[in-house]
Amino acid sequence: MKIKNLSFTATAFVVVFFASCNSSTSTKEVNADSTSTNSNVTMVDSTGNQLIPEKKNFETTIDGKPTDLYVLINHNGMEAAFTNYGGRLVSLLVPDKNGKMTDVVVGFNSVEGYEKSIEPYFGATIGRYGNRIAKGQFSLNGKKYQLSVNNGVNTLHGGKKGFQYEVWDADKLNDSTLQLSYLSKDMEEGFPGNLKVKVTYSLTADNGLKCQYEATTDKETVVNLTNHAFFNLNGEGSGTILDHKVQIYADKYTPIDSGFIPLGPLAVVKGTPFDFTRPTTIGARINENNEQLRNGKGYDHNFVLNETKVNGLNHAATVTGDKSGIVMNIYTQEPGLQFYSGNFMLSKNTFSDGSKDDFRTAFAMETQHFPDSPNEPSYPSTVLKPGQVYKTYSVYDFSTVK
Repeated sequence: MKIKNLSFTATAFVVVFFASCNSSTSTKEVNADSTSTNSNVTMVDSTGNQLIPEKKNFETTIDGKPTDLYVLINHNGMEAAFTNYGGRLVSLLVPDKNGKMTDVVVGFNSVEGYEKSIEPYFGATIGRYGNRIAKGQFSLNGKKYQLSVNNGVNTLHGGKKGFQYEVWDADKLNDSTLQLSYLSKDMEEGFPGNLKVKVTYSLTADNGLKCQYEATTDKETVVNLTNHAFFNLNGEGSGTILDHKVQIYADKYTPIDSGFIPLGPLAVVKGTPFDFTRPTTIGARINENNEQLRNGKGYDHNFVLNETKVNGLNHAATVTGDKSGIVMNIYTQEPGLQFYSGNFMLSKNTFSDGSKDDFRTAFAMETQHFPDSPNEPSYPSTVLKPGQVYKTYSVYDFSTVK
């Protein structure tokens, strides 16, 4: 079980080594300045409660391929845990305003939890195409392609068996970097081309999670990769996210119909519940009588980033946890940000800490190209041709209120 509030210092963590299910337990201190990690180490607090799930809970075989849990750590003691089943971010530990370690993503403590979850996207690497494609159809060079349909009449996040259900090849390059690879074969879920995908997740020296995406194809296709972490900056099981403050650096967004497909023309956010150009709580206007909020069941829209630059990247958003004081800044090379306010969380899944996925207890912010871009020529193109390299990255930086 994950514990969300561990007093953090730069001196030590307590760890437990599990030699076997029947052996006795011993403890030792690990210096937080060291980046040395051991695949058999489980981080715990002084009472023996685990910070991240046990590795053994992720060691199984799916579709004939082995799954596992990979733990990354930086020099500050920030940690991230991933499983190669779906390329999922399982845990992300950062210090809150009091220095207490907090897991800011929600998820499960076993691979079985992800397999059986009614919500398939928790923490997953999304592909081939993040977000929706209308009626699962698009055309390239005069040829029409029909994708598998899994969201009403539309295709969502790659189809019925998107990348979230695949077992990726994993290579832990160093203590703070994990590289995941996957070959999406020609016509998988209806997409043309053999697509070679490489995703590199790494922890930066200044408490950032860097997500690097790369892909090549042998046939013209469309690609839109992202990660679908569900965040609660107060920690898993801490309740609603409606009092989180959000600032999105976007003057326009893509309005949607009742099937969540963009209507085409962009709309200005000014004077609407979608104006997050200044810090505003998620819940401040979410229940207003607004057609777009009704269509999205809340916020589930793509925001068109206005190219506010920080170190050459688009500053997409700043989110602050009201209880923890944790601040998450999102920077990206992508033109859009999908903001989802947890509208379809139905209390049907049980997280690692025993809490349920109650309504709006987590949110997602997916850096991306726009939904249904293959069918909307006015949007930035998502076409990838042979000989080209799809390459983009985003960073989720963490700090605390001053």
